[in-house]
Amino acid sequence: MCMLFKLVLLYLWVHWVNQGSDFVTGRSGNVTSGTVFVNGTASIGKTDDNFICATLDWWAPNKCDYGTCSWERSSLLNLDLSNPILLNAIKAFSPLKIRMGGTLQDKVIYETKDDKSPCAPFVKNSSEMFGFSKGCLPMSRWDQLNVFFKKAGAMVVFGLNALNGKTIGSDGSATGAWNSSNAESLIRYTVNKGYSIHGWELGNELCGTGVGAKVAPDQYASDVKSLENIVQNIYRGFEVKPLVIAPGGFIDTNWFAQFIQRTPKSLQVVTQHIYNLGPGTRAKSSYLKVPSNKAAFQITLNVGYVGNDNQLINNILDPSYLDGGAQPFRDLEAILKNSATPAVAWVGEAGGAYNSGQNLVTNSFVNAFWYLGQLGMASSYDTKTYCRQTLIGGNYGLLDTATFVPNPDYYGALLWHRLMGSNVLSTSFSGTTGVRAYAHCSKQSQGISLLLINFNANISVNVRVVTDGEQAPRVKLGNTSREEYHFTAKDENLHSQKVVLNGKILALNSSGGIPPMEPVNRSMTDPIIVAPFSYVFSHISSIILPACIN
Repeated sequence: MCMLFKLVLLYLWVHWVNQGSDFVTGRSGNVTSGTVFVNGTASIGKTDDNFICATLDWWAPNKCDYGTCSWERSSLLNLDLSNPILLNAIKAFSPLKIRMGGTLQDKVIYETKDDKSPCAPFVKNSSEMFGFSKGCLPMSRWDQLNVFFKKAGAMVVFGLNALNGKTIGSDGSATGAWNSSNAESLIRYTVNKGYSIHGWELGNELCGTGVGAKVAPDQYASDVKSLENIVQNIYRGFEVKPLVIAPGGFIDTNWFAQFIQRTPKSLQVVTQHIYNLGPGTRAKSSYLKVPSNKAAFQITLNVGYVGNDNQLINNILDPSYLDGGAQPFRDLEAILKNSATPAVAWVGEAGGAYNSGQNLVTNSFVNAFWYLGQLGMASSYDTKTYCRQTLIGGNYGLLDTATFVPNPDYYGALLWHRLMGSNVLSTSFSGTTGVRAYAHCSKQSQGISLLLINFNANISVNVRVVTDGEQAPRVKLGNTSREEYHFTAKDENLHSQKVVLNGKILALNSSGGIPPMEPVNRSMTDPIIVAPFSYVFSHISSIILPACIN
């Protein structure tokens, strides 16, 4: 009987191993090999410990793009803060940076005791800049937000109205000094209530040529100095003061260089925005199954979308196009290095596709090929924080706007947050042009964490890891395996809003709790097998590199 029991156990183990291999190898018979090389002699960049960030915006439910109104009740003013999924989703990061701001922030008035105007909501008005009237943030809502974020353990960055007091000309030029009185009242109120703010950001997309309005670099620098003086004064005696952050817009190298030159001591963080995929135009087809080859994939796109709507997903799945997205990071890194400022670079807002994204694209599995690549590129150019547009709202939220259920990118962001440490390692890949690789020292553990993204439609890639500068044997006694997390689309549908981890669909529990993300263990002697149109995180604790030794 004992022998029979052992045989049954052996059969079950073999069956489990064989089943486990299906999600790794995929169903394609095409296999190629590649090598990821990690140079561990020194780090090439350093991120904040809390690199992952997400935004909350001001848009009202009647904000619409291409005939679709995708924001529902996701605004700072009307978001359901009692939703348990929202609370659990934020708490899972412990902590998550949240940047509150967006297009309408420069039209917000704060209801403080010093402001006697009625606290009116945003009203749609096509004759107004951005299509909405001025709006107001009631202090009762500010209280609710701060109580919620404290409960959730969030690190809050708040975007202030930088157009207050300015005159906007016919060409969009905003002239005159910033009237800081209303913002100062809000900051004083915040401090008196004991609310913790990680940073105060001045303005949204007013730099360079601006979006709707623009402020000259010398005037913007003067306004930032005013904010710095307010922060220093109100937070006098505080051991840690909030960061002063600006300008929150698209990089214009000449404008940014002048602005940074004029703010050598008053600015701690320089923020830029990223929307490099083009417009979030509306798709006619809502379903796209992974085909057997890339040619078929192109045909599916051409017949499934109206006009140029296929360009968005073409851009997402073209690694050479995405590689061009490194230029803004490279530009800002160079400007900061060539200046006297101690300020660091952040991405303050990045939705990929502007005008609210595209349903079943920027909120589906396929978007990970853009988003995770952006995280990898940004960190390699010494970007400290990357804020995803949005946490919830529009068609590019980490959470579904209607149900609050996590979209696929939420899980990619959470696993990055848990695995990828602050020290960034120089990483290259050889063997196929369809794979991108990024490596960091592991977070709160020894070894390295690796991200591999396979853009190939029908080719699995067997990846070997080669390192330079190891300080210890790769395989230690009792430590002959690595952890792997394989992410694929449910039913091979790139438009799916369900993601599969190691063969199992990730789903909330009955209480709205975030599911555990458990790895599979693989032998260090085996390659990492990256299936077509998938991505893999791997934690390799036995690779000890000089760059990862504190």
